[in-house]
Amino acid sequence: MRKKELKNMEWWLLIVAIILTIIGLVALFSATQNTEHDEFKKQVIWFGISIIAMIIFMLIDYETLVKISPIFYGGFIILLIAVLFTKPINGASSWFNIGAFSFQPAEFAKIFVILFLAMIISKIQLKDKTQINKPLKILIILAAIAVPLLLIIKQPDFGTAVAFCIATAFMLFAAGIDKKYIITVIALIIIAIPLIYNFVLPEHAKQRIDIFLNPESDPRGAGYNIIQSKLAIGAGGLTGMGLLKGNQTQLGFLYPKTTDFIFSVIGEEMGFIVAAAIIILYVVFVTKALYIAKTSKNSTGTVVAAGIAGVFMFHMIENIGMVMGLLPITGIPLPFISYGGSSIITNYIMIGILLNISGKRQKTIFVK
Repeated sequence: MRKKELKNMEWWLLIVAIILTIIGLVALFSATQNTEHDEFKKQVIWFGISIIAMIIFMLIDYETLVKISPIFYGGFIILLIAVLFTKPINGASSWFNIGAFSFQPAEFAKIFVILFLAMIISKIQLKDKTQINKPLKILIILAAIAVPLLLIIKQPDFGTAVAFCIATAFMLFAAGIDKKYIITVIALIIIAIPLIYNFVLPEHAKQRIDIFLNPESDPRGAGYNIIQSKLAIGAGGLTGMGLLKGNQTQLGFLYPKTTDFIFSVIGEEMGFIVAAAIIILYVVFVTKALYIAKTSKNSTGTVVAAGIAGVFMFHMIENIGMVMGLLPITGIPLPFISYGGSSIITNYIMIGILLNISGKRQKTIFVK
């Protein structure tokens, strides 16, 4: 790798990610004191593996990754099918259990689906960038995303499915899709929401939406977790109750406190100042990712970076929104902070790709 590429890389992405990871590790250490810090220790191991994975993807030219993406896309389709035959955990068949560790193929699939879609979009725009607005071309892109999307919905994992949709939307927008398609999709979504709620969503998904709208309707049942989460965040005040001292966290009222509700742990024990700082750091991170998309040397880098930015933005908004009672609970992890090997490794691989793109960038603008 040339010195110029290293100099061009948007290192603030990595700095922000490491700061968020450290905050997450501190929160995990506090949240796992009753289990001898088991998940904290595993997360430290995953963090080390993540850095190695990030470096590997940073060193391999992103255009090469895009070219070989069909192989990985096909491989993860097979894994997404195979995981459906595993024993459900909390009602979802999303993990392969390997000894004391678990592997979630849907997390890693985000990377290679984005790369695969970038390859398709690049081929479509090879001779004429306006080809992206041809209905047949759009159908090809949607067909490519539909296969993993349907398999993930089947698990069921609606939160991750939405992340795929957001990534695709960001990529199409960055590729220069006509506004008429965007308006049409928004209109269809508005029309489809009541139909999906009444005829498509399983009962547990409907319950989550109902509880989101009125958690007090079942305070000791389905609404329990979100009520405890809001109590924890509210109790933290400006500076928090102190590490190892949060009532909801340490007395077992907050669950699952190491994954879905880790932000609630931070709000209770570290307070508003740290919680607000985390949100600011995420805004900086997503802004930097979008800037990389804007300044990429070619349209391939633009759509890949845009897709990755979409994934991070959705995860941040959804997780923080759900623990504050502003959005339905979906089980989406908070990037770099929530416990989970598949999640943190995926996040750092995506950073590696973003650094890769930024190292080769030139000042350009979104494709039009």
